[in-house]
This record gives sequence, structure tokens and C-alpha cells, in this order.
Amino acid sequence: MYLVTVLGNLLIILAVSSDSHLHNPIYFFLSNLDIIDISFISTTIPKMIADILMQNRVISYVGCLNQMSLLTLFGSMDDILLTVMAYDWFVAICQPLHYAAIMSPHLCVLLLLLSLLTSLLDSQLHNVVALQFTCFKDVEIANFFCYPSQVFNLSCSDTLFKTMVTYFVGAIFGFIPMLGILFSYYKIVSSILKIPSSGGRYKAFSMCISHVLVVFLFYGTSIGVYLGSDVSYSPRNGMVASLMCTVVTPMLNPFIYSLRNRDICSTFRKLHS
Repeated sequence: MYLVTVLGNLLIILAVSSDSHLHNPIYFFLSNLDIIDISFISTTIPKMIADILMQNRVISYVGCLNQMSLLTLFGSMDDILLTVMAYDWFVAICQPLHYAAIMSPHLCVLLLLLSLLTSLLDSQLHNVVALQFTCFKDVEIANFFCYPSQVFNLSCSDTLFKTMVTYFVGAIFGFIPMLGILFSYYKIVSSILKIPSSGGRYKAFSMCISHVLVVFLFYGTSIGVYLGSDVSYSPRNGMVASLMCTVVTPMLNPFIYSLRNRDICSTFRKLHS
């Protein structure tokens, strides 16, 4: 599954970079999302594979913090880029005549840099909280990687502060981007319903259905993993949600985006021939 994820995302990156027809904002963000997905899955799965092969389930405290930091960084970037892509679809469908002027190369690069800086802030906020811990009531994590909420629950420190940080950061870096996606699609659906022909409406809906599926996959799994341990955590359910979030979702993304995308399929055929 790890190899399929890496190769699938690399193929989309290769397709976008090799075909000049795909050098536009939509595919610029998609190729960067693929890079982030590869980085995201690479923070956990290689370590898990090595642990299985070596029959070792130990990670150092510094290694745990590093893994947590990188996982939060790439997870937040994934989250924000999905929001940026929703805005890109909103401009493309609702304001097609102004699309080229609004989604300029400078704005695309700026949005990517902002997502990186915001995600770094999110990652460091979690690290700052974790570094305040002076004692731990347990040293075992019921998962195959160090996730913030689970690491926080191991601490002997004040649970109210940890819970406040978890929900505050979750609201800022999860709920607000989700609201942005919902608002974008509210405007998109409103615009599509005004199209007189059923063929035109179907074409417009099919353009962004892949993004909607990826959003559902990402938010459905990541919210369960991030907040699950603070609500009613079950090790078995948490493990299943973690696998869905860190392995299955990044693996399915290339298939969702490529199988329903004529441009990428056409580029794949050209590369194959």
C-alpha cells in the first residue's frame, strides 16, 4: 500500500510536470497535494514497516516529537490545500471570465507559501505544548505513530489545558478550513443550478466531484483520529481510523483524481506510448 501510494502520487506529479496543457492552478495545487501526501505517509509507514520486520515497538522521545511535528505539518498542509483547491474551483465555476486574472501564478505561489507557514505554526504549537510535560503516567501509545492527542493524554499535567489546546487548534486549523470548503461549494452548487442545460450542469458537477470525495475521505478520518481520544477512545477503533487516515486516504487520492480526469488519463496514455 505504501509503494502504491508513492508511485501513484509520483505518476500524477510526472504527468503534470511533463504536459504543458496541465500547467494551470488546478494541477499546480494537485501536484503539490501529491507531494504532501507522499511526505505525510512517509512520516509513519516506513517506521511501522521497520518495527514489524525488527520486532521492535520502541521510539525515542525526541523521535516521537519529530514524528508528531512532521505529521501535524503535512496533515495541516493537506487540510489547507484542500481548502485552497475548493476556492480554485469556486473561481473557475462561478467567475470563469476572471479566472486567469484572479488565479495568477503569483497568487498560487503565495497561497502555497501561506499554507506552509500556517502549517508550521500549527506543528510548533503542538510541540510547545508537548515540551511542557515534565512527567508521564504511561509510556505506551496504543497506535503505530505518535499523534498529538494521544501523546498529550500520556502526560500527568493538567488535562483541562491539554483539552483546550486540542480543541482550539482543531477549530483553527480544521473547522475554519472546513467552513471555507463548505462556503465555496455552496456558491459552486448555487451557480451550477443556474445553468440552463442538464448537460452543462452534469459537466460542472463532474469537474469537482473528485475533490469532494477526497475532502470527505480526509475529514472523515482525520477528525476521528484527532479528536477521538478526547471523546471516547477505543484502541481498536483508533487504529482503524489511523490506518484510514494515514494509509488508505493518501493511497486512494491518486486513483480518485486520475480515473475521473480526462486530461490526466490522456497524459498517461501519451507517456505510455
